[in-house]
Amino acid sequence: MAFAVVRFEFEGRVGWGQVRGEALHPICDGCASTGALIRRIDADGVCLSGESIPMTRVKMLSPITRDQQFICLGANYRQHMIESGIDPDVKRFNMVFTKAPGSIVPADSPLVKPRCVRFLDYEIELGLVIRKAITQKIVVTEENLSEYVAGVVMLNDYSARDIQIPEGQFYKGKSFRTFAPVGPHLTFLAHEEMHYLREFQLKLTVNGEVRQSDCTANLVYGPAETLTELSGVHDFAPGDLVATGTPSGCALAVPSPLKQRLVALLPEKKKWQIFLKVQERRRQYLKPGDVVESRIHSTDKVIDLGVQRNLVVEEA
Repeated sequence: MAFAVVRFEFEGRVGWGQVRGEALHPICDGCASTGALIRRIDADGVCLSGESIPMTRVKMLSPITRDQQFICLGANYRQHMIESGIDPDVKRFNMVFTKAPGSIVPADSPLVKPRCVRFLDYEIELGLVIRKAITQKIVVTEENLSEYVAGVVMLNDYSARDIQIPEGQFYKGKSFRTFAPVGPHLTFLAHEEMHYLREFQLKLTVNGEVRQSDCTANLVYGPAETLTELSGVHDFAPGDLVATGTPSGCALAVPSPLKQRLVALLPEKKKWQIFLKVQERRRQYLKPGDVVESRIHSTDKVIDLGVQRNLVVEEA
């Protein structure tokens, strides 16, 4: 049965625990990383390791530690593909990139807008947390998915579009510090609960206005297909994080395929002048003072991944 685990700091020590009501119950003492926690739970189950602590006395941390790999998928929801000028029925592979582990912060951390960034965007995502090492090409199916996926987390892939798009690469524009709040908790799923990976509802609001809303049923490449594809080129370790893509509704305005072909004929400088001018008209980009709230839960609301609230602040 699904259960949620949090990572926290209390009286100068970092630990793991389960939240029950208004108290936190420490578990699995001595696990320094997400991978170590998963190995311990798989071997020994959830072991209580101390007295309960009132939630008001702890500082919540990201349940994914920064020593884990952070792999991301781009344009993986049908409507997001369509609004990006991609035909979801034609695409035959995942768009894969990485995000710096140093961008990972606790779920409710402030989002720091760097002074050099003009167009700051949001991307709510469901994250898969790897259960065991993958070091060769494998075939992952719905039947054996639980062997490779321990559970799920909520995350936000914040992005500096004026760096990502003109520079032609994702890593830099998506890896600023604070650009990946994760949590508040890691939810472990049992074998019989893996069907929920296609039944999660995602919703993101900015200052109370709904910007993104979709269901993982609309993923073009699901977890099993994705891990099968990635296993052919990439090694994974327990605790690594795979972000599965974001729904439509981002602030970024993508021109139609025809306009993209026409603009491609222009001189480089002129092309990016047009891009920046179009983005300047988009009121959806984040600014200091905005509050981004994200929620993910199963369609039947049996599994709830919690809530993230990020206040946008200007870089000091």
